[in-house]
Amino acid sequence: MFFIIIALIVWEIYWKAKALWIAARKSHKNYFILILVINSLGILPIYYLFKQNYFKRTN
Repeated sequence: MFFIIIALIVWEIYWKAKALWIAARKSHKNYFILILVINSLGILPIYYLFKQNYFKRTN
C-alpha cells in the first residue's frame, strides 16, 4: 500500500509540474491557479496538456 501512495504522489507531481510550466509560459492564469490548487491525481493537468496539444506528435 505504501508503494501505491508513493507512486500516486510522484504521478501527481510530474503531471502538475508539466502543466504548470506550460500554463505559466502561455500566461494562462486561470488554469495555473486551478492546477495549483486542485489535487486531481493528474486528471486536470493531463486535460490541460491535452487541450494545449502537448501530446501531439511533431514527426
